[in-house]
Amino acid sequence: QLQLVDSGGGLVQPGGSLRLSCAASGFSLDHYAMAWFRQAPGKEREGVSSISAFGGITNYAESVRGRFTVSKDNAKNTVYLQMNSLRPEDTAVYYCAAAYGSSWYHTPPSLSNEYEYDYWGQGTQVTVSS
Repeated sequence: QLQLVDSGGGLVQPGGSLRLSCAASGFSLDHYAMAWFRQAPGKEREGVSSISAFGGITNYAESVRGRFTVSKDNAKNTVYLQMNSLRPEDTAVYYCAAAYGSSWYHTPPSLSNEYEYDYWGQGTQVTVSS
């Protein structure tokens, strides 16, 4: 069974940090570019960050640039999202997604075109509150 499993969410105070993980099972992430999306209550899902398949190029939404860092460990078949200086407006369910194809070997996929992604995780809740 091919799936992505998101984990690492939780409750954190403003200014705190969390690291999300997304582990693939049933397939290798070697040739997949990856991304993180999030959906807050009452809002549409939005792209947060993406990374090229070979891990060299990253892309961030303006709202998280400088605070979040995406990384990809092909040996562990896992992608991470390190989130620092968290704000209440970062509260959302976070989803990882995988995009297959040579187009993404050295270019991160778009954060606005969800159709480019082939697999999605189940989501992990992040709540930033005092």
